[in-house]
Amino acid sequence: MIKFEKVTKQYSDGYVALQEINLFIDKGEFVSIVGRSGAGKSTLLKLIYAEEYPTEGRVFFNDRPIDVIKRRHLPYFRRNIGTVFQDSKLLSKKNVFENISYALEVVGDSNEEIAKKVPKILDIVKITDKAFLYPHQLSGGEQQKVSIARALIHNPQVVIADEPTGNLDPVSGWEIVQLLMRINKFGTTVILATHNKSIVDNIKKRVIAIDKGRIIRDQENGKYII
Repeated sequence: MIKFEKVTKQYSDGYVALQEINLFIDKGEFVSIVGRSGAGKSTLLKLIYAEEYPTEGRVFFNDRPIDVIKRRHLPYFRRNIGTVFQDSKLLSKKNVFENISYALEVVGDSNEEIAKKVPKILDIVKITDKAFLYPHQLSGGEQQKVSIARALIHNPQVVIADEPTGNLDPVSGWEIVQLLMRINKFGTTVILATHNKSIVDNIKKRVIAIDKGRIIRDQENGKYII
């Protein structure tokens, strides 16, 4: 599904974020990407959703090289990939329902379609009762659930979560991870970047460790060792 072939990423200042990455992530997997701050985790994720491009090598999505996708087609491509970040990036002047529906409005969904889709997503992430609250009225964990709901609204093939628990307490953070695991059971591929050892050890799924831009370990049912 997602394949890296000899991928190197060097930024304009000369910094090499990734070196000779070979990687395959299959449909339906749950993969944790681990490593210290600056190891290259976020750069690897950005290459998947085409925010960055390789300096050398190629990244493929469903056997198609991402770099050949024309800029005007990127919004359509990115509907295949839901993204969740450490900062929930919610619109402060819109309530929960509006934050999620906005992603549908920009692609031209009708009010009728929005009225059907949003409640279903709210139910999946278990925040139906928060639909008309604003971000400042939510806890950090609830805000991240809204962010995940927004990421799911186009029924993506892949959900990428870049340090989604970084601003949360351990209990709220584990709730977010459990939600991602539940989404994975529906068949959605989940890629989680984190430096939280306890979370990775409890997930007990595939772990890819990155250090200084290189994959140093790729292990099924792994633990956070780096």
